[in-house]
Amino acid sequence: MLLSIKTQLKLNKTQEMLMAKHAGIARFTYNWGLGTWAYLYKDGLKPNKYILKKFFNNHVKPELAWIKEKGICQKITQYAFDSLGEAFQRFFKGQSKYPNFKKKGKNDSFTIDAGGKPIPVGGTSIKLPTIGWVKTYEGLPHTTCKSITISRTADSWYIAFSYEQECQPTIKKHDAVGVDLGVKELAILSTGITFANPKHYKQNLAKLQRLSNIYSRKASCSSNKHKAKIKLARHHARIANLRKDTLHKLTTYLCKNHAKIVVEDLNVSGMLSNHKLAQAIADCGFYEFKRQLEYKAKKFGCEIIIADRFYPSSKTCSRCGHKKENLSLSERIYYCENCGFEIDRDLNAAINLSRLAKA
Repeated sequence: MLLSIKTQLKLNKTQEMLMAKHAGIARFTYNWGLGTWAYLYKDGLKPNKYILKKFFNNHVKPELAWIKEKGICQKITQYAFDSLGEAFQRFFKGQSKYPNFKKKGKNDSFTIDAGGKPIPVGGTSIKLPTIGWVKTYEGLPHTTCKSITISRTADSWYIAFSYEQECQPTIKKHDAVGVDLGVKELAILSTGITFANPKHYKQNLAKLQRLSNIYSRKASCSSNKHKAKIKLARHHARIANLRKDTLHKLTTYLCKNHAKIVVEDLNVSGMLSNHKLAQAIADCGFYEFKRQLEYKAKKFGCEIIIADRFYPSSKTCSRCGHKKENLSLSERIYYCENCGFEIDRDLNAAINLSRLAKA
C-alpha cells in the first residue's frame, strides 16, 4: 500500500533562503494561473491547466530570468498548475470554495521531482534534485519516491513523500469494538476502556491570546512583528501536533487490537453550528480521527464499519433493546424505563455500536 511520511528538515541559512525562493516561484505561478483563468473565463473561454501551462512555459517563463536562477528546480511550475487544476476540480464538484490567491508566508509549499527518475531516500540526509544534500532530524526509510513536497510551518521546513509499504497485520485481542466519540471523553470503547480528552486548544488558549495580543501591538512591517508572528505560529503548530499525537495513539491502539471497529457517521459540520460547543468539538479533531482510522485499518488488517448517522445508539438500551423517545444531552446516565438498567450514556452507545459488527 502507498503511505506517506513527513519529517522536519535540518537546514542552514543558505538552504532556508533557497527553499523560500522555490516556494515564492510556486506561489507566483499559482497566482498567475488563477488570475489568467479568471480573465479568460470573463471573455467567454473555458481555460484549463494544460492551456495555462503551455502558454506560461512558452511566453511568460522565458522573460522571467529569476525563475531560472542556479539551484532552482524547474519542475515546481508544473506542479503549481497541477495544484490549481485540482483546486478548480474540487470547486466544480462543490467540495470547496472558489480558489483564493496565495499569500507570502502562509502555507508556503512546493513540489519537485527528478524528471521522471526515482529519488533515493534513506538515513538522516537526502539529495534533492538541483537543491542538493539536506539533513533531517530523524532517519528516513531506505526506499525511492517519485516526487517530494516541501512545506513550511512557522519557521520550520518539512519534507513529505509517499512510498510503497507492506501491510503489517497484527494479532487481534478483540473481535469487535464500538467507539463512541465525545467532547467530555474523547472516545469510550465498548470494552470499557476510556480515552480522556486532553483539550489541547483549551489548555493553551491563554498563551495563544497573550501571543496574539503581542503580535497585534507590534509596528506594522517591523522585524519585531515578524518575530512575534513566528512565536504565534510556533504555538499554533505545537497545539496541532499535540492533537495529532493523541489521535495517532488512539487510532493505532484500535487498529492493532480489534478485528472490526464500529464508529458513528458524525455530522461534524452540523455539530459545529452549535456555537456553545463549536470550539470544544473542533478541538477533538473528529475528521482527522476518521482519516487516520481508514488508512491504519488497511495497514494493520482490520475492518471499519460506519454506523448510520441516524442509528439511535444513545437512546437504545444495551440490555433489553428498548428505545427512549427523548434523551437530553444533560442526561449522562442512561436509565431504561423498561428494565430499570442504569449505565453510563456513552458506554451504552459504544456497546450498541459494537453489536452492529455481528449484524
